[in-house]
Amino acid sequence: MLYSDKELAALLEQVKTIAIVGAKDKPGQPVDMVGRYLIKAGFTIIPVHPKRTSVWGIPAYPSLADVPKPIDLVNLFRAAEACPAHAQETLLLPNRPRCFWMQSGINSAQARQTLDGCGIFVVEDRCLMVEHARLLKGDANA
Repeated sequence: MLYSDKELAALLEQVKTIAIVGAKDKPGQPVDMVGRYLIKAGFTIIPVHPKRTSVWGIPAYPSLADVPKPIDLVNLFRAAEACPAHAQETLLLPNRPRCFWMQSGINSAQARQTLDGCGIFVVEDRCLMVEHARLLKGDANA
């Protein structure tokens, strides 16, 4: 679904905790750049990766279900075919996040349909770092 800049800005102003699915702290990788930006922007970041125990010096969890606190936004750095399973996993969380955000180049009609009508914003093919910097005057080069 397409959201107006006003809707996205309002959403991002409410978000405090972001789970980054597919988190890796490999320099030069988009997920590393976005993760570091979000940390500097003041968000609480929760790395989610099935094999890593920490990312950016922050404890990582193998799945969204393993995260011990509420998540405001699920940020996906996974292939489109993995997104429907993550959408299902998101629906099973005891506290549903406000947003399911698929990074630039990632679209999933199935994930979108799974979350339709659940009160969760679904954003596809947009970079969270770029949109945050654009809408809330952050510095994407920080």
